[in-house]
Amino acid sequence: MKVTGTGGKEYTIEPRANLVGADLRGANLSQANLVHADLSRADLADAYLDEANLMDTNLSNANLSNANLRDANLEWANLSGANLVGANLSGAVWNDETVFPEGFEIPEMSRDLDWQDGDFGL
Repeated sequence: MKVTGTGGKEYTIEPRANLVGADLRGANLSQANLVHADLSRADLADAYLDEANLMDTNLSNANLSNANLRDANLEWANLSGANLVGANLSGAVWNDETVFPEGFEIPEMSRDLDWQDGDFGL
C-alpha cells in the first residue's frame, strides 16, 4: 500500500516499514498492517489508523494528536513520548508489554473485553 504524505512524499505502508519521521498528517491508514514498523517521530496527527495492526510497532515520540486508533492492535507497541492528546483509542487492544507515554491514563472505554483472553480476531 502506498500513501502520499503531507509534503508530497510517497511512503510504502507495510510490515517492518521504516517510517521514521514520516509526515503522514491526516493520512488514511485504516486497516494498515504495520507490524514491527518504525514510526518513531512520525507526524500522524489527524491520521486514520482505525483497525490498523500496530503490533510491536515503534511509535515513540510520534505525534498522534487527534488520530483515530479505534479498534487498533497496540500489543507490544512502544508509544513512549508520543502525543496522544485527543486520540480516539476506543476498542483498541494492548497488553502489559505495550508502553504508553509516562503519565498517560488509558480511558476505561478503550478497553476491549477480549484483550485479556488473547482473542483479538487476528
